[in-house]
Amino acid sequence: MRSALTGKAVVLAVLAVLCVQACSSQPKEEKPTPEPSAPYRGNRGYTLPDSPFTREGTVVTASCSMGARYAAVSVQAWDPERWELREERYFPIPTDAAFSNYPGVEAVNSPLVDLCRQTTDNPSPYGVDDLEYMAPRIRALFDLAFTRMAVVLREPGGEATHAGLVENGADQDDFVRLSDATGDDEQNAVMSPDGRSVWFTYTTPAGEHRIGSRAAEGGHRLSDEGPATGHDLPLTVSGKPPHAVQANMVRLAPGGHRLTATAPKVFGNVFGTLHSSGPLTARSARVATLLSGCVGIVGWIGDDRVLCRTSSGSFRTMDARTGRAAGAPIDVVGPRDGTVAEGMLVSADGEKFIVSVHRPNDPYGEPGGSADFRAVPTTAGEEATSISHDFLTTGTVFLDWL
Repeated sequence: MRSALTGKAVVLAVLAVLCVQACSSQPKEEKPTPEPSAPYRGNRGYTLPDSPFTREGTVVTASCSMGARYAAVSVQAWDPERWELREERYFPIPTDAAFSNYPGVEAVNSPLVDLCRQTTDNPSPYGVDDLEYMAPRIRALFDLAFTRMAVVLREPGGEATHAGLVENGADQDDFVRLSDATGDDEQNAVMSPDGRSVWFTYTTPAGEHRIGSRAAEGGHRLSDEGPATGHDLPLTVSGKPPHAVQANMVRLAPGGHRLTATAPKVFGNVFGTLHSSGPLTARSARVATLLSGCVGIVGWIGDDRVLCRTSSGSFRTMDARTGRAAGAPIDVVGPRDGTVAEGMLVSADGEKFIVSVHRPNDPYGEPGGSADFRAVPTTAGEEATSISHDFLTTGTVFLDWL
């Protein structure tokens, strides 16, 4: 009898132990993870603060306003269904900032000069002022969350230029000058994706052109990032850790492994992303593809297709791997309309793109004239819709469609 009870006790003890183990191995209830803000394509390693400027289904625009004693950049977040304004941010332009090139001072290359031109009488510092070229380089002025804007600051007399930055909502003369060294030649200032550093092209005392960066906070020590080809081409900074590409029309594919770009004497429009900072050259270009008949790159439609403005004036989806057309032509204006259409961006879902319609070589039109912006389906034959609001002027540039 005693042995039977003992055996029974052993069995019960074993079952108790197994129960304890099973109970203790139950997974703990996990707290729900908040939905991340929409990442800027190609920069998905960054966690962005939630705001109307980082949420999916938002279009972001920028414009420059100037008065007798002030200048500022307005950045606006829009609802693309109703074209209602969700939020607006202001970046005051410091008195010393280069936002216009005028007689008597050395010309400065900065996308801010492009944004504040307001008339074709003021030439672009980069030569080509088609909107397919301007929109991505103006976008590079800001971090992903649109909290900081990079500027180039002139010394009195114009003998030196320094990279700097302005915070959203700052006072007119509240800015960060990242260097006070005499003789600095820093141009093409743009923000890193996370807003923690400003990148620029600069000239060494020996006359060599380089790409550099300075931290937005702290000591602002110069970090050399790689070679540059002078100041003539703009910079785009992307990736984590960040790196810079010096070229025109730089747009990252959604997956971040390829980009569109153009540069003098370089074959192709689509390339593998560069592994280090530097200019797009025949030597640095990887896996090049030439998009047939493409004169302006509007943006990516997925990872394998690119929307282009073609030499005929229509828009067309191109295969990024073969360079051949992957869709029918999309005509925004007619051959006898007396106008042209230039594209600025493609929506994140690849279903629409935004164009500006204007007279040839005159995107600003008459002073006080109204803008003609349209949201156009990326599928040929579907109807475009007009985009209209009092805040949208001929000087407005569309930067993001999240």
